[in-house]
Amino acid sequence: MVDNELIQHLKNIAKEVRKDILTDTCKAQSGHPGGSLSATDIMVCLYFNKMRHNPKKPSDPNRGRFILSKGHAAPALYSCLARSGYFPIKELKTLRKLGSRLQGHPERTRLPGIEASTGPLGQGLSFANGVALAGKLDKKDYKVYCMIGDGESQEGMIWEAAMSSGHHKLDNLCVILDHNRLQIDGEVAKVKTIEPIADKFRAFNFHVIEIDGHDYHGILDALDQADKIKGKPTMIIAHTIKGKGVPYMENKAEWHGKACKPEELQKLCKEVC
Repeated sequence: MVDNELIQHLKNIAKEVRKDILTDTCKAQSGHPGGSLSATDIMVCLYFNKMRHNPKKPSDPNRGRFILSKGHAAPALYSCLARSGYFPIKELKTLRKLGSRLQGHPERTRLPGIEASTGPLGQGLSFANGVALAGKLDKKDYKVYCMIGDGESQEGMIWEAAMSSGHHKLDNLCVILDHNRLQIDGEVAKVKTIEPIADKFRAFNFHVIEIDGHDYHGILDALDQADKIKGKPTMIIAHTIKGKGVPYMENKAEWHGKACKPEELQKLCKEVC
């Protein structure tokens, strides 16, 4: 049974992460707030409860790994890393600035805690397969978490990688689909549908779990369930809302890659929920 005090603690962190996303993209006048906000609750559950990691030992060979395949959601990842202690929170204000360690998409060689340089869509799951397979070969018990996007799932490389995940029976791999149903060009279903997404991953020999990606009990239960699955990888289909937590941005594709205006920032931060 998940403790309600823990849930409230995680929600409080998520609220600050969402404010960071708004503030940092606004200051840069660039970035991707919509998909960062939809992914926030899952990342918070991973970094502040589920995943084994230590900011003081970012290269610990026994650490859990989080690979953000949908690299444009970097503002959420950076906030979680900073608030976990990997680098100073004040550095978040340098997002997308020339020379900053916080590039528009994660770059592994610049920042502690980044497991893979991502951005070109479709590549993160292949990388995650390699990391999970290495864990098997090295007889390590770490877990690999890979977040993909639903627009990203239109990429053929995702399905080549999924075939490999199932073939190699990577039960130390948990893939999370941030299924917010919107991409930069509009509705995923209209651009190029990915349905029936659950059936497709089952056909690739995944154990599939579907959840509300903003319900903390559901998120934590699904992550725990993934630990118990043997002989196959897990896919968590997280049904989310683009722009979640900022009512003005929710369910609007236009906020995929657009920052709010400076004069809007204070009002939007007050409305974060």
